[in-house]
Amino acid sequence: MDINLYFEPIPEEILSKDEYPSDKKLGNIVSANTEKQGFPELEGISIALFGVLEDRNSIDNEGCSGGADVIRKHFYRLFKNNRPIHIADLGNIRKGHSVEDTYFALTSVVESLIGNKILPVIIGGGQDLTFAQYKGYKGLGQIINLLVVDPVFDLGKNEDLLNSRSYLSKIILHQPNYLFNFTNLGYQSFYVDPEAVKLLDRLYFDAYRIGSVREEMEEVEPIVRNSDMLSIDISSIRFSDAPANNHATPNGFHGEEICRIMRYAGISDKLTSLGIYEYNPGLDIREQTAKLISQMIWYFIEGCSLRKEDYPVNNENDFLKFLVRVKDQVEEIVFYKSRKSERWWMEIPVESSVRDRYERHHMVPCSYRDYQVACENTVPERWWQFYQKLI
Repeated sequence: MDINLYFEPIPEEILSKDEYPSDKKLGNIVSANTEKQGFPELEGISIALFGVLEDRNSIDNEGCSGGADVIRKHFYRLFKNNRPIHIADLGNIRKGHSVEDTYFALTSVVESLIGNKILPVIIGGGQDLTFAQYKGYKGLGQIINLLVVDPVFDLGKNEDLLNSRSYLSKIILHQPNYLFNFTNLGYQSFYVDPEAVKLLDRLYFDAYRIGSVREEMEEVEPIVRNSDMLSIDISSIRFSDAPANNHATPNGFHGEEICRIMRYAGISDKLTSLGIYEYNPGLDIREQTAKLISQMIWYFIEGCSLRKEDYPVNNENDFLKFLVRVKDQVEEIVFYKSRKSERWWMEIPVESSVRDRYERHHMVPCSYRDYQVACENTVPERWWQFYQKLI
């Protein structure tokens, strides 16, 4: 598929307006789609950055379609890290005649990039674009895990059309359905109907309150590592750190915390697409939010450069195996620790008849604490969560 048809080039001045130019800055490293350079060659590219000029279905945040170039201005002024990774900037997906045309273009681009083992990083536009991002996985023939960083659950109502407040229900109800697990990270209880929390629980989906997440940030790593797709609503970051969203509030993740989450996402071998949505440049005070998003992307790229390719599927010689007997459990709980990264996984028993279908999901990322809990004769909660999904 010739995806360059969907894009318009970025303005030349974004690359040239740097008061302190250096060949070590990202503006001189990224292969960018400009009028002079043309659409970049994607052979050998690992990460493809692009914007989406679409905000027609963003609720109460009109203007978020125009944020990608502001983010780029600050991103290109950052210095690269010392580990080589090949990045292309594809430009901006044009606003379609209808919003459905934009969705179609985004889905096509995501599907093409992932199919060619290129990780798409989407900046700008409303969070309803998450649905189009999700549909890009349809052709892969596998069920996936979706992680959303958001202070609310965007379930909407049954009669709602697709928008930034209802996209999640559209994903859950979409047929064919290839969603294995949904996780919300950082919801704020006073904005969430308790019945919605119960609904996610009945669906065996996962939701983590902002308070509990911030208390144990190291436990976020295995949550992120288990995700194929990540969608971030900028309103999940507190107003003082990211004011450029009509729904920003006093509470939320700090800038350092969201950058830490981004680095976790980059390190994950499983994660294959990222969307950062709802940035509204018209509300950005001194472009602080754009600066933060550029740093978020920097941390994500650094994480990608540190990937160990130790997802435990084939070569068990790269892992230490631990068997833990827990009282009243018929089978031992099997843990694996990577010799490369020292990260932990635990194996969920699956019947042979469905093992192929859940090949990517019965080996669950966990933490050393989960292993300690099992050694104390208690089944880890994370193990139970996924066991219920697989039985």
